[in-house]
Amino acid sequence: MDNLEKQLICPICLEIFTKPVVILPCQHNLCRKCANDIFQASNPYLPTRGGSVTSGGRFRCPSCRHEVVLDRHGVYGLQRNLLVENIIDMFKQESTSAKPATPERTEEQAMCQEHEEEKINIYCVTHSVPTCSMCKVFGAHQDCEVAPLKSMYQTQKTELTDGIAMMVGNNDRIQGIISQLKETCRTVEENGMRQKSQLCEKFDHLYAILEERKRDLSSKVAAEQEEKLNYIRGLTKKYKEHLEQSSKTVETGIQTLEEPEMAVFLQTVKDLLKRTGEASSTSHLEKVEQGYEAMDHYTVNFWREGRALRSIDFISDDEDEYEEVDGGKAEAGVGGGASTAAPLPSPAP
Repeated sequence: MDNLEKQLICPICLEIFTKPVVILPCQHNLCRKCANDIFQASNPYLPTRGGSVTSGGRFRCPSCRHEVVLDRHGVYGLQRNLLVENIIDMFKQESTSAKPATPERTEEQAMCQEHEEEKINIYCVTHSVPTCSMCKVFGAHQDCEVAPLKSMYQTQKTELTDGIAMMVGNNDRIQGIISQLKETCRTVEENGMRQKSQLCEKFDHLYAILEERKRDLSSKVAAEQEEKLNYIRGLTKKYKEHLEQSSKTVETGIQTLEEPEMAVFLQTVKDLLKRTGEASSTSHLEKVEQGYEAMDHYTVNFWREGRALRSIDFISDDEDEYEEVDGGKAEAGVGGGASTAAPLPSPAP
């Protein structure tokens, strides 16, 4: 029965011939609908009626590429192969009696995107895509290897089932690995938070020392700055008072020069000349020495300290045992005002 079924497969739709079956001059058979589809695709400009070409034309047999010339009746002028149709009927009867009846499922058949009226009924093995028989004969899959849709469906369904079974079998092992990774992640987070907290505490202690020294040095600069500013402000006030007195003397002198009476002029000019001489002299006023405004003597150089700070790093395992000893000496140095810390003991070989 399997060998007989293969002989009853249409080379276009790859399904059992659908009646009426027509025989070509080269003795190959086709479903008349498939023959009409090939004929229309080969003769797109011939007039049609009711979806069928109504005048003569030609096309090539899909099995042997023999050219078939049709008359004015088109594919309806081809002879029906009644023998093949009878064999199909007997084959279907035998198949029905040999197989138990199964409920039919009504499913919407997928249609080809290139040939919208053609159902997808074959599978292109070359490109791994389902397609229609017209694509095999005239379309993009002419030179491709094809297979029946049903056989590829069963093959790939079996492969997918085996793959799913294998993946399901690995789920427990993967879930165990995920649990271990989550626990490791939680431990890493806890350890990281603890170490960052300790690191911040040590840096905060270092910041406190720097802030204390910053306040001490800044207070010294501020004290001298305020002393110099008070002195300069007082000196500025004295110069302003001298300028005001000198301006008044100049104004009085101008008014005296305008006096027309000589006797009156001579009576006032003596005192005015004395005041003019005093106003012209600034020897009694203090002067700011050159460089008085400089504050460069409060310059600091943190080159060595900066180099030491930039070299701060995590201690190695062989240095861990000396951390507490060194920390105690450093704290004692800060509290006692010492400027130099005791050197670290040399590690044991």
